[in-house]
Parts: sequence; structure tokens; C-alpha cells
Amino acid sequence: MIQILKPPAALLLDPQRPSLFLAGSIAMGQAEPWQTQVEQALADLPITLLNPRRDAWDSSWEQSIDHPLFRAQVEWELEAQERADLIMMYFAPQTQAPITLLELGLFAHSKRLIVGCPDGFWRKGNIEIVCDRYQI
Repeated sequence: MIQILKPPAALLLDPQRPSLFLAGSIAMGQAEPWQTQVEQALADLPITLLNPRRDAWDSSWEQSIDHPLFRAQVEWELEAQERADLIMMYFAPQTQAPITLLELGLFAHSKRLIVGCPDGFWRKGNIEIVCDRYQI
């Protein structure tokens, strides 16, 4: 049965269960709830999903290293990606996904990525080149 961890939950990963981080477009309402679709599709598997989409996100948080809650969110996401067995990235066409583009650059060399980038994403060519270069 699936286990889902979201921030600010502790990243207590069972080494006997594969883990998958869900990186990708959120854009607060612009992107479809693709994370929920992945959760439903994998619901019967013994896997841990690391979903950074915080249930109680507060858009008033200053995006600053000095804001403790914002920093904790970003640190959770980075640590979860570093520890995950696989990282799934989805670039929704109606978004720009700048953080996911950053994460693609950070983890392309890891050989642990699964990337979805439909036609219409504004930087699809860049995504395709990075994926081709790193054999993703």
C-alpha cells in the first residue's frame, strides 16, 4: 500500500520500499492536480511518494532564505530529491515551472529522473536536449 509524505512531515524512508519524488508544475491553480493522479495510479503499490505540494501552503511567505517556513519547505524538497530512488518531473504546458527547470538542472546527472513534457511547454526544446544529453 502506498505511503505519501508531504512537508513538513519527517522524511522517514523505509529502505525496503522504493521512493518517488513528484517534481513539477504547481503554479497554484494553473496546473492540473497531476500529483493526485499519480497517487491514485500507484495507490496499490508498496511505494513511498514524496509530494512537495504542501496541504497548507501560505502564499504570503516571503521567498527568502531568512524566512524559516519558506526555507524549511525548500530544504525538505531538496533533501527529499536527494534521497528519493526516482524523481518524476512533469512540465504542464500552461505553466513555466521555473523551480522544476532548476531541479532538472540539479538532478539531470543523477540518472534517477522520469520526465514528462507535453507539447506546448514553453521550453520543451531545452527539456528534450537535457534529457537527450543525460540519457533520461
